[in-house]
Amino acid sequence: MEIILLSDVEHVGLRGEVVSVARGYARNYLLPRHLAQEATPARVAELQKRDTLRARHEAKTTDQAREIADALSAAVLRFEVKAGPTGSLFGSVTPTDIADELWNSKKIRVDRRKIETDPIKRIGRYEIPISLFEDVRVEVKTEVIPEGGELPSEEKLAELEAAERAAQEDAAAAQEPPAELEEILAEVDAAEALETEEAPEAGEPAAEAEPEPEWRADADAALADE
Repeated sequence: MEIILLSDVEHVGLRGEVVSVARGYARNYLLPRHLAQEATPARVAELQKRDTLRARHEAKTTDQAREIADALSAAVLRFEVKAGPTGSLFGSVTPTDIADELWNSKKIRVDRRKIETDPIKRIGRYEIPISLFEDVRVEVKTEVIPEGGELPSEEKLAELEAAERAAQEDAAAAQEPPAELEEILAEVDAAEALETEEAPEAGEPAAEAEPEPEWRADADAALADE
């Protein structure tokens, strides 16, 4: 099923793109959450018209691209976002968000597909590479700041990330059985497997007892005579 994405969706595409997905995924997830809409011919035509208008503002020559690069190299983009105590975002800052901010704050139009970054999921300072035109590239300084707060120092950011990583490792370890329990379970499994191998199959006679040796029979007879 073809849809138009209304938001960036990880592993699917960017906002405004026409993509093909499984019908069930669209009907049960994307459409109810207003992350996409059905790609009707009228909607696709309107989308193409809008993209054409936007493209007029993008760099058409190397000189134009260099002028834009000079402007962007001196810029700092700021995003205030909701974040948890360890710096993880409740959401993410996507290439589409960056393209929108470039237009809203700098009136510079950049194709979001040329913004070379994965969705940002932690507060921090970033340098986002953007390919403007053929061999013209620029890195844009970007700050992702907790809503209503200030961006911590690099040392504090590293501490927050390490704390979150440790918490995730502890949570994963808590879900795993302790080594001693694993050894006990392994011994039980081995014992059960051995019993299964030694037990006769259904319908088979039990193994006959071995006959007693002759010396034992003679000794029993002698004791009986006494």
